Amino acid sequence: MKALHFSRLAALTAAAALPLALAAPAQAATTIAFDCQADAPIIGPQQVSLNQDADVTAPATVAPGAAFDVVIDPAPNEVPGEVAGNTVKNINTFALKFPIPANSTYVGADLAGGSGLGSTAPAIAVSGGVATLSFPGPIAGGATFELPTITAHLTAGTSGTIETKLSGTSYSDPGLTFKAVAGTFIGDITAPTACFPNPSPVFTTTTIG
Repeated sequence: MKALHFSRLAALTAAAALPLALAAPAQAATTIAFDCQADAPIIGPQQVSLNQDADVTAPATVAPGAAFDVVIDPAPNEVPGEVAGNTVKNINTFALKFPIPANSTYVGADLAGGSGLGSTAPAIAVSGGVATLSFPGPIAGGATFELPTITAHLTAGTSGTIETKLSGTSYSDPGLTFKAVAGTFIGDITAPTACFPNPSPVFTTTTIG
């Protein structure tokens, strides 16, 4: 069984924040390592490795009940043109998830920038305490792309800490999903892929007080 390796792919989404107060911001530049499984027809399940760099910024402290902005700035990335001797045609149907942090309330979100993501702009939807960044693509094999900068507007709770991180704990509980289309010796195949961050870092911690 050959493992598929998608170096530096999609996405982040975690939470980071610029306060509306005077507290000095905490900032983290990090690489998220995704552990993925591609369900390739006939060939069978294949491991997929994804990496995504991002800058994450958050206030060190925020007042109880205060409004603050979560800012996530993903770095440019590239889809490989070839994987394990097979031509990558495109990757499509992205959904990247991150939990609304405990001890905070989601108000709304803005997206800015981004490039090479296809003709349909990305969008964010929130359901069940999870925010999902999604777009259909496709992104061609070998192409460079950049996810949009996400500014999520939150309100702090009454006490405790606010931690920012990604969703996903396993292939059956993914934080990132997409489809990969590759040309193989048996023709083009589409492999639905499920990913989770492994390890799953806490990007920033904000103290309410």
